[in-house]
Amino acid sequence: MSDLDGTKQQELNFPMMENDEYQKAQRQEIKLGKEEGLDVSLYSNPEFNWLQMEQIRMGLKDKLDASVYADPAYNYETMRQIRLSLYAAIDLLPYLKRGFVDDDLGEIRVALANRLPLDKWLQDNMCAPQIHEIRIGLCEDIDIAPYANIKYNWMQMQEIRLGLEKKLDVSIYSNYLYNHAQMREIRLGLEAGLDVSAYSSLVYSATDMKEKRQAVVSRKRISGEPDIATRVVTAADTGQKTEGKQDADVKAGADGENKKGKTSKVSSLKKKEFSITIEENGNKAYAYIPWIPGNTVAKEDIYEDLERREIVYGIKHEAIADMIDNRRLNEKILIAEGIPAKRGKDGWFEWFVRLDLPRIPAPLPDGGVDYVNIEAFEMVEEGEKIAFYHRAEPGTSGTNIYGETIHAETGMEKKPIRGIGFRIEPDGTYVSKMNGKFEYTAGRILITNMLVIREDVTAVTGRLEVDGSVYVVGSIYSGGYIKATGDIIIEHNVETARLIAGGNVMIKKGSCSKNDCFIEAGGEVSGSFFEAANIHAGGNVKANYIMNSTIKTMGRVIVSGSKGMLLGGSVSAVRGVDTYNLGNRLHLKTILDIGRNELYDNAHAEYEKKREKLLSDLKALEKEWEKVIQMEEAGKEVPEEIQRKIHAAIEVQGQRLAELDGEDAKLANLTGQAAKEPVIVRGKAYEGSVVILNGIKYALTAEMRRVLFKLRNKQVVMVAY
Repeated sequence: MSDLDGTKQQELNFPMMENDEYQKAQRQEIKLGKEEGLDVSLYSNPEFNWLQMEQIRMGLKDKLDASVYADPAYNYETMRQIRLSLYAAIDLLPYLKRGFVDDDLGEIRVALANRLPLDKWLQDNMCAPQIHEIRIGLCEDIDIAPYANIKYNWMQMQEIRLGLEKKLDVSIYSNYLYNHAQMREIRLGLEAGLDVSAYSSLVYSATDMKEKRQAVVSRKRISGEPDIATRVVTAADTGQKTEGKQDADVKAGADGENKKGKTSKVSSLKKKEFSITIEENGNKAYAYIPWIPGNTVAKEDIYEDLERREIVYGIKHEAIADMIDNRRLNEKILIAEGIPAKRGKDGWFEWFVRLDLPRIPAPLPDGGVDYVNIEAFEMVEEGEKIAFYHRAEPGTSGTNIYGETIHAETGMEKKPIRGIGFRIEPDGTYVSKMNGKFEYTAGRILITNMLVIREDVTAVTGRLEVDGSVYVVGSIYSGGYIKATGDIIIEHNVETARLIAGGNVMIKKGSCSKNDCFIEAGGEVSGSFFEAANIHAGGNVKANYIMNSTIKTMGRVIVSGSKGMLLGGSVSAVRGVDTYNLGNRLHLKTILDIGRNELYDNAHAEYEKKREKLLSDLKALEKEWEKVIQMEEAGKEVPEEIQRKIHAAIEVQGQRLAELDGEDAKLANLTGQAAKEPVIVRGKAYEGSVVILNGIKYALTAEMRRVLFKLRNKQVVMVAY
């Protein structure tokens, strides 16, 4: 690798971004590495920005294996967290593979460094603030089970945690149908000792709840009722009166504690001093003889103390003899050891189908992605065995040093796998109910109908509408039409056609048309290239080359490879764009509209419209329920079936409202995540390209290399990437 401090010719051979300050920072990092005697070849690569170089250099300087994180795909914050983890011998790579990055890894690292049982609660797709709330709860040694679930956002988690810290009955408001502001109002009411049932209905907004809570507080003050603070003080005063008794109880129990033995000293004679300590919950006993002039401890002294403590099992006679005979003083010697209980093996699934299909395409030499050779799915037949569940096994009991049996825990059973298209036999065998496509995603088995077409699809083939997925072994030509509730997978090319999928659309080779190819997908759209295509996707759009296309996606547009190019046309992407090259030397106009664009606004407006309708329905149902209560109070009997139907309808509408709020919050989170790196250009960005971030426009007036476009002080700025 050429030296960045070298000649101009060497700089030409080392294609940095054309920015003096940026190059200077890179050169400085390599220079520092050389001065410190480091092997700078690990990071003397233009793919690394200077911040990434700094993290690698710091790792090398501290003699860490920096190659673990020396990957241009990791941003500097991810590198930093991995580097910090290496100091404490913490392995963050398994979490990185699960999709955790940046601040997520920081929270995980701190939790593991504090030996917190985070893995028990950590779920994929949790964000850093959620992990933070779980970590804080574990640090404070509270039972986090009521909120350690991904169905809660971090603000809901925080409200439940605050309630647990104050020992409130959080079950009153831990229903995830409440948003965090509603939870807060209920929590504040509980803290004040109020009857929150007066305002804890899902029908009330957080603002309504606040007004009702304050009204209850005002009434209490007028009536002169004692508040919760007064009651707490009274309880504290009562507790002080019993302190003397508690102290006496502690002292009275001291002899019994000493008998069981944490630490005991024997000094029947002035120069016979030793101690025996019990560790690991009564499973090990250690002896320690201090060096004191004239200290003559005999074997009998040790055995006498063991007998006094009722230690009868696992005594190591040879260790005691060696300690006394060879005068092993000032050493902690293991003199008794029990057999620990061994926990039983957890239940586990044995699979008879492949779960490791390379659904993530393999990289090409130029950094692009090989969509052609990817295996997108696994086919199963009706009656085929998919998996078998092996039940948890009982553990093996142990014995402690007191001769007591330590009962072993039986392994934990796993929950049955949910999904569609299969049945579970009584013996635990999972069997396919149909011929179809097998998928195992997010812990669910999905077996759906798959229509395999072993010929090209054209206008002659006619309209294909399938309840399930479609796999076309050939190509799709003029007039082809496919609509599927699942995925659409095309083995070769797509020309003039209309593809509508409830799931993903994958075109292994690519799509080329004259702006009369239309692709709609509820999930991702991917292919080797797209030219003059119209794409509308709920998920990401991925390719190695996109030209003169109109793309609208709630996800992110990703163009890979050093030859990859996003050129011409327009892109509306809520989560942003990550491309190698943007535009071309001919200054072909390329428009990127990112973040809170028209697509985002339409989706948000749709949520608001649905929410207003749900609230109206919910209030109507609440009024019906109030009528039922009034009738019962008046002595009129209301059939139980009618009551049950109204109550069930209220719960269903409340559930729908919560789900809708969750979707709206998720939509807001998309733009929040995109704000960090809304538009990344890893290669060249050409004049003629236009970047719009949250409605703020920026037009490139010159060619730039390796840049990140982001918002700062309500302006679009370029920074080195």
